[in-house]
Amino acid sequence: MNLFIQQLFESPRYFFAITLLVVFSICVHEFCHAYAALRQGDATAAERGHLTLNPLRQMGLFSLLMLALLGIAWGQVPVNPARMRHRYSPALVAFAGPAANLGLWLIFLLLMLLTARLAPEQEFALRILLQISVLNLVLFFLNLLPVPGLDGWAILDCFFPKIRLSGSEVTRGAVVILIFVLLWQIKWLFVAAGWLTLVVAELLVPLFQG
Repeated sequence: MNLFIQQLFESPRYFFAITLLVVFSICVHEFCHAYAALRQGDATAAERGHLTLNPLRQMGLFSLLMLALLGIAWGQVPVNPARMRHRYSPALVAFAGPAANLGLWLIFLLLMLLTARLAPEQEFALRILLQISVLNLVLFFLNLLPVPGLDGWAILDCFFPKIRLSGSEVTRGAVVILIFVLLWQIKWLFVAAGWLTLVVAELLVPLFQG
């Protein structure tokens, strides 16, 4: 089993570039949750200091450690649906995070195409921008899966409240699904995201020519 931390010794530049961009992407995801909650009337996240890109606040030390060691990380923002404006506010707040990743996917893809146009010899930068773009699209798809613990479940729960589970049931379900995703689904998410990213890149290339 190859640990992500091995990249620190094999390719330090790659390790720090990917780590910083992954941390940035997760923090933007969580910030958008906090900001959307505030706009929907719930100041819980803002009151607890989550209107920030500080990874120690948005991800926590353990998540950062797991990222450095295994390449796996997460973030969490506290929200209180009872303080939100209307019934569908929780769905809007839940979708804000994945939407941020979708936006970052496009931004990094455009930066890659711009770099390819202006400095095609920068192969390392192009590789990093492509990988972080694909990763953000994976995060978009992954977080929208309708499984306990992910944003997709919060959205589903908002429209179908009868599926609501107790805290212990959510925890057990999340663990089972997470193991399943890590062992099988994540590979196909990367394949699909990589294919879609390259297709969109081909469509956008004419905008950077001339």
